[in-house]
Amino acid sequence: SLALKCAIELRIPDIIHSHGGPITSSQIASSIDSPSSPEISYIERIMRLLGHKNIFAAQHPSDGGEPLYGLTHSSRWLVTGSDSNQLGPVFLVENHPYMVNSWHFLSQCVKEGGSAIEKAFGDAYIDLASKDQQFNKIFNEGMACNAKFLTREILAGYKHGFDSLKSLVDVAGGIGGLISEIVKSYPHIKGINFDLPHVITTAPVYDGVTHVSGDMFHTIPNADALLLKWVLHNWSDEAC
Repeated sequence: SLALKCAIELRIPDIIHSHGGPITSSQIASSIDSPSSPEISYIERIMRLLGHKNIFAAQHPSDGGEPLYGLTHSSRWLVTGSDSNQLGPVFLVENHPYMVNSWHFLSQCVKEGGSAIEKAFGDAYIDLASKDQQFNKIFNEGMACNAKFLTREILAGYKHGFDSLKSLVDVAGGIGGLISEIVKSYPHIKGINFDLPHVITTAPVYDGVTHVSGDMFHTIPNADALLLKWVLHNWSDEAC
């Protein structure tokens, strides 16, 4: 997982994609955006591992030259700018140190209860995001990426469910990806994207969508209907 995280952070899928075909580790290294020359031996080992795992397609020239690495079905999902077919941001969230290091506290949670991430870092992930701008950006982009996949299914399977609505608020809607796609398909709806202030400050502008910051446990904007996606599971029945 961490080798693949490294490849995503170095934008190796994008580099291979931009070349239009398989390339060598040396060509990958020369295309990495870095203030100093990348360490080619690390890249060779990373690509050899990911090639073995079929994340990239490895080709070994018969003349004994450098192996060539191309995209596979799996790594094409990691190319940026591929609209809804992109999983890189989700992978970076799931492999962020806040998420990975929390697993070291699983046995403690079994014995004592509680949250692993709070035991590891003293805060819930929402509070960590409010204090750490880099994690906030990574987390919001990952959630927006996830929302794109779900949005397609909602719009395809719930074709007439939004016809009678004049307004809709997405509670804990992140940076507004889901509500913006709904409004795009149903332009008569006034969309409201509602989330915590540190999330809303990073939200882009969408036609037909108003971003509102606040706390859903205190108040929620008025609308004909509320939309909650992957929200309530974060809290106990009592809190909800």
